[in-house]
Amino acid sequence: MAVLRGVEPSSCPGRLNFHCHTICSDGSLAPEILADQAIELGLEHFAVTDHHSSQALAPMRRHLDRRRQAGETVPILWSGVEISCLLEGCLVHVLGLGFDPGHAALAPYLAGRAVVGVALQAGAVVEAIHASAGLALLAHPARYRRPYQQLIRAAASLGFDGAEAFYDYEQSPRWAASPLVCAAIAGQLADLGLLHSCGTDTHGLKLYGR
Repeated sequence: MAVLRGVEPSSCPGRLNFHCHTICSDGSLAPEILADQAIELGLEHFAVTDHHSSQALAPMRRHLDRRRQAGETVPILWSGVEISCLLEGCLVHVLGLGFDPGHAALAPYLAGRAVVGVALQAGAVVEAIHASAGLALLAHPARYRRPYQQLIRAAASLGFDGAEAFYDYEQSPRWAASPLVCAAIAGQLADLGLLHSCGTDTHGLKLYGR
């Protein structure tokens, strides 16, 4: 949690990255290749947030351990997942970070597909993430059909821990936080006492871009 309290616009993509994908969902990189790129970028902390899956976690941990045992400096890998849910009647994505991937509460959300029914509600997702000792953050708040201000307020009322404050909404070849909207989101999160996150949302072949 202390790491997220220090997130700034310049934290990503070279120091922190808490939103990226592998071939275990809809990404293009194998887990080991993504881990290699994280090392090359000099990341300090990162998480793979595949959609409804944590399958990349184990092979990435093994790969990072091998490189660490070879004397290399490697980043700290957090558990991560991106979960679809309904917030204010709007389909949004929630990033779960730092959770116990083996906890029963999260099992329905790690089965490779979105859930249905009551479990699809944002409140249920937050409860499951918290039950597994994780943090729940609203992903890219300004990408949805409802205003981000409304969604962030609703997320706060449901006990979300924070949101993705810094995101490249223009999807530049090399990641850069969109200045005006990200500053506004970060300001609202600060006013509400919520955590800030950042990530490239990489689906392609380079971890420094989308």
